[in-house]
Amino acid sequence: MAKTWHERHREDYTVGQRVADTTARVLGSWTFIIVQTILVAAWILLNLLAWVKHWDPYPFILLNLMFSVQAAYAGPVLMMSQNRQAERDRYQAQSDFETNVKAETEIELLQSGMERIEVQLARIEERLAAKE
Repeated sequence: MAKTWHERHREDYTVGQRVADTTARVLGSWTFIIVQTILVAAWILLNLLAWVKHWDPYPFILLNLMFSVQAAYAGPVLMMSQNRQAERDRYQAQSDFETNVKAETEIELLQSGMERIEVQLARIEERLAAKE
């Protein structure tokens, strides 16, 4: 069975590219935003309400450090995924162009065949008119 351009392109992915795309898909989801919001809210509440030990007291320096580390890694991974999306777009555009060229060639062949049929039909009509 013939593979689509997307399937052919996806086969060429390296492990790192697959990880980057999966990470970007997760980081760009509502599930991630909601889970992270719940975790941050719990972190802040536990540190504000802790009776015995505040492991990260206000202004939550450890939490800010964790966000910085997350951003330091997420930014380049998201850029890798965006670059791959641009590559996929170019690949798709090339595939679309090849399909359009093939379709144009086939249409031209059909048009020339129709012209031959029209010429032959005109000759037949001339012969029939001459016989009458």
